[in-house]
Amino acid sequence: MPTVKDIDARGTQHCETTALGVLLRHQGLDLSEPMLFGLGSGLSFVYWDSKHMDFPFLGGRVKPFDLTRNLATGLDLDLQVQETASPRKAWEHVAAPIDADRPVGLQLDSHYLDYFGSKVHFGGHVVAMYGYDDHDAHLVDTEQQGGAVSTSLTSLAQARAARGPMTAKHRSFTLTAPGELPFPQDRIVPAITACADAFLNPPIANLGHRGIAKTGKLVRTWLQRTDNPQRDLPQAALLMEKAGTGGALFRNLYRDFLAECGQLIDSSHLRTGHGLYTEAATLWTEAAALITKAGESGDAQYLAQAGTVMSDLSRIEREAMGALSRLRE
Repeated sequence: MPTVKDIDARGTQHCETTALGVLLRHQGLDLSEPMLFGLGSGLSFVYWDSKHMDFPFLGGRVKPFDLTRNLATGLDLDLQVQETASPRKAWEHVAAPIDADRPVGLQLDSHYLDYFGSKVHFGGHVVAMYGYDDHDAHLVDTEQQGGAVSTSLTSLAQARAARGPMTAKHRSFTLTAPGELPFPQDRIVPAITACADAFLNPPIANLGHRGIAKTGKLVRTWLQRTDNPQRDLPQAALLMEKAGTGGALFRNLYRDFLAECGQLIDSSHLRTGHGLYTEAATLWTEAAALITKAGESGDAQYLAQAGTVMSDLSRIEREAMGALSRLRE
């Protein structure tokens, strides 16, 4: 029964940063979850809707796995990624590192995992795997899903082979830190300014501050967008607050990242950004509560209020990122 020795199986709030934390602690690099999220330039915004979707989706972070790539680049980590169409090869890709006493990250569809509370398809879910036996795989998932958990090898194979939005072909990955561990504080400013630049200059109107402004207009029509507002609106709000976002659509995590950076860097721009993201985090939670009320009551005035809050959020976050982009000066 191969199991990686001395694994620190702490589940945190968000799936990708939870897995990254497990892999990096095993390398001797112990960073807080907000620091992992921020150094991976993880914050973003997307309004995603298409005719194939039952209801629009609001996302608060960069695309799945971009955070891992950003973090590896920023900290000079050796990121080895394996993808294959073959289930047999896919298994070899995870068994080999574990047999060599190294945890491995997996991207998969959470719907198939035995322990997962909500049976929703999400192909961008990330876990760390640290052991297996004849029947089960031993994983670390978020605190919400139970931290150190197990799922049958059959369910793991299904989750890894799934196809659909955000899925990857049996993706697995390992991280190796350089001989001398990096000083994360040297990497803070580039990570923040890269995140700010992407947010301030989105290529399409669904992303960044433009996406938030667009949502502020479209959210007002959400009662007409669904046959079942009692289900779909509270569900959308739940995804903003509880679905591994750390609350407030990842704004709580980014606020805490900026607070931690403020202990390492003395900058008025950083203090401004932190203050504005503290405000933004509160407003996102308020917007989610208004969307829930609209769904439960069927009253469009709550959506009008949510739209006004999001219009404010677009301005507040644009100002915050404007201040943070000046950190490089």
